[in-house]
Amino acid sequence: MKIALVGIGKIARDQHVPSITASPDWALAATCSRAGHIDGIPAYTDLEDMMSAHPDIQVVSLCMPPVPRYEFARKVIAAGRHVMLEKPPGVTLSECHALEDMARAAGVSIFATWHSREAARVSAARDWLQDKEITKTHITWREDVRTWHPNQDWVFEPGGMGVMDPGINALSVMTKILPSPVHLLGAELEFPANRQMPIAVQLQFTGNTTADFDWRQTGPQTWDVEVWTTAGKLHLTQGGAHMTIDGKDAGHDPAIAGEYPALYAQMADLVARGASEMDVSPLRHVADAFMLGKRVQVEAFDW
Repeated sequence: MKIALVGIGKIARDQHVPSITASPDWALAATCSRAGHIDGIPAYTDLEDMMSAHPDIQVVSLCMPPVPRYEFARKVIAAGRHVMLEKPPGVTLSECHALEDMARAAGVSIFATWHSREAARVSAARDWLQDKEITKTHITWREDVRTWHPNQDWVFEPGGMGVMDPGINALSVMTKILPSPVHLLGAELEFPANRQMPIAVQLQFTGNTTADFDWRQTGPQTWDVEVWTTAGKLHLTQGGAHMTIDGKDAGHDPAIAGEYPALYAQMADLVARGASEMDVSPLRHVADAFMLGKRVQVEAFDW
């Protein structure tokens, strides 16, 4: 199937393009971006121009920041094309529900992707936990915003989500592996004095589940999920690439290597079956945190 990429930035170059190129299901037929392009692929700066020039493109994968994504997705659906959404699928739950309704009415597939759910050991963790009695869960997701979003001020603007941008990856893992759903009880959000979105967040959920997200960590980055059960402790590290049970190795694969290829395989399957997948549970937890959380001002952040 022919596919187009919209938004040619770091994530598109590092993950989407290699995954499409290596896939037996897809052929990259065009790109749309304000400035970026892929050598040898027709490039456009206007979405409608691209779709008009390529009526044979069946799927459009949207990789731009979340704020403009709704309008792009709406146009893709209106043109009768299937749409794949980089995480988060929208900046509000209402946007996501509206897009799902539009896709259903148009008879096209829509896919809200959560790449961290496809980390190498996440499914194994889910399977191990299915029949366990969980006593405690703690998530530590700490990284350096200067490394992952250098000088990208949009991440601290309304809709950019701040530290919830990586934090939602952790929440996508949590909502996949825990056998019973949890909901938010309380939160503390740390906002730099000069920014509109938080740089650190602490969350408390039902089920004795807690999370700590921070965008100020330098040096080694931390992407850990720890789950204590009456049968032992499960520990996911490296974003879900490595798993231990009671400290013993239970599988280790290259971090992120298979995440995006798995997403594109799922998209091919959804299109083939005429199905959609729009799980927004990670985004719901983010929305709850902004509604329920206590705002704390911390020192200003500058690049």
